[in-house]
Amino acid sequence: MKKDWSQLCVMLILAGSLMFTGCAKRHVEQVNHEPQEKTVEQPTETVETPAPQPEVEPVTYPIKKVLNGKLHSISAFPTGDAATSIMLVERIAPVQVNLNQTFDYIINVTNTSETTLHDVIVTEPYSSIFEFQSSSPEPSSHEHGTLVWHLGDLAAHETKTIRLDGNPTEGGRISDCITVDYTPRACIDVEVVDPKLQLLQTGPKTVIQCDPIPITLTVKNNGTGVARNVMVEERLPAGLKTLDGKSVILAKAGDLNPGEAKTVKVSLKAADVGQYNLKAEASGQGNLKSSAAYAVTVVKPELVMTKTGPEERFAGRFANYEITVTNEGDGPAKNLVITDAIPAGASFVSATDGGKLGNGVVTWALDSLAPEASKKVSLRVKLDRIGTVENTAVAKAECASASAKCTTKVMGIAAILLEVIDLDDPIELGSNETYVISVTNQGSAVGTNIRIVATLPAEQEYISSTGPTQASVSGKVVTFAPLEKLQPKAKVQYKVNIKGLKAGDLRFHVQLKSDQMATPVMETESTHVY
Repeated sequence: MKKDWSQLCVMLILAGSLMFTGCAKRHVEQVNHEPQEKTVEQPTETVETPAPQPEVEPVTYPIKKVLNGKLHSISAFPTGDAATSIMLVERIAPVQVNLNQTFDYIINVTNTSETTLHDVIVTEPYSSIFEFQSSSPEPSSHEHGTLVWHLGDLAAHETKTIRLDGNPTEGGRISDCITVDYTPRACIDVEVVDPKLQLLQTGPKTVIQCDPIPITLTVKNNGTGVARNVMVEERLPAGLKTLDGKSVILAKAGDLNPGEAKTVKVSLKAADVGQYNLKAEASGQGNLKSSAAYAVTVVKPELVMTKTGPEERFAGRFANYEITVTNEGDGPAKNLVITDAIPAGASFVSATDGGKLGNGVVTWALDSLAPEASKKVSLRVKLDRIGTVENTAVAKAECASASAKCTTKVMGIAAILLEVIDLDDPIELGSNETYVISVTNQGSAVGTNIRIVATLPAEQEYISSTGPTQASVSGKVVTFAPLEKLQPKAKVQYKVNIKGLKAGDLRFHVQLKSDQMATPVMETESTHVY
């Protein structure tokens, strides 16, 4: 059975440097190897025996034969057996040559093994009756009748050829031998790798405090060979934690092949505003290390709101309220919304900047408000009733809010109307006349402490009176007790009965006073007596 050439190569290496010699003589010594018996341990399990293969007739070296007038001599080195040798050397030369006639012959050296043979050297001490002329390739040395060719490495199953020219200088038999030598090597390939870690840390440069801080950690093997047991660690600075409250980020990336990367994504939250400096470390087996720094600035908007409006208004009048929102923080106030609920006792009229009324609330949906920027909107309402109107506005944005209120005192006015008429005009001398005094509150406020005083002319005589309050008479003057309250739109009447004592155009005088009047109201009614 044919042996593995690689095993044979190792055997040869262990045996040291070898030199193989082959002769072109008719008789070449053969190397015989007797097989040795080996004890093979029988397996405990039944093993199926393969079908026997037909035996191949072994080839015996050297081989000499004549083809097309040329002598071919083939030798196997080093054992003479093709099954156990690693090189074949073939020499091709004429069977006969003429004296002093140039002839050429060929040497073919073939590596029959499965591995490369290194530093192959062919040496030929030629016969004394042979004159060497040239060769291809040229010999490495030519001294003292010996030709040496350094053929270098011979790959598995590779053949290298040497062509020689020369001529015989005497009659006889040219007989010479060549030797073949190579350098045995025991080789092992150990791959040297250099894994390298690269860690990157990315995230937003600026974040509003209420928002999470998304960071991405990417570790990559930029070297050769596997980076083993890779870990990523980051100890967060004071004031920063993960969303689940941890102060340390630990992530196992495991083994990374060359060019392979793994990513870890984590969200953080900040306890306060300011700049935070982070540093992550990646490590692996074999003292592999890499670090990545990252800085984030945490900002926050601070909303301040003011609201202005009239301190006093009469009922039924209009009032304008102005709302101003200022961002005094260092971060933008995103998605700013201002709302103002219309208070009881007032009704919506209009709003600036696209303010819309819905469910009794005016809403302004505004854009982001930059730091130190302000936004002003206004609202117009009608004050429907007397009392105190408290109007509150609220501003809300991401991570910020503010409110402001304005109070308006809604007052009423007691617009009291005094009317005096006589029922029978003209009257005959000695007849009676009735005067009707009407007091109406046409205003929006309660009239208080209303006092009526009637004065009769000298030509008339008081007979009687009626009214909401008791009257007292002193001479020609009729005084009614004060009326405590007269509600808006309410009306009261007083009546005074008199007698005409003298003919003429007589004047009946009435005076009205109240707490709401700075000066009294006077009214006169004329009656003709005949």
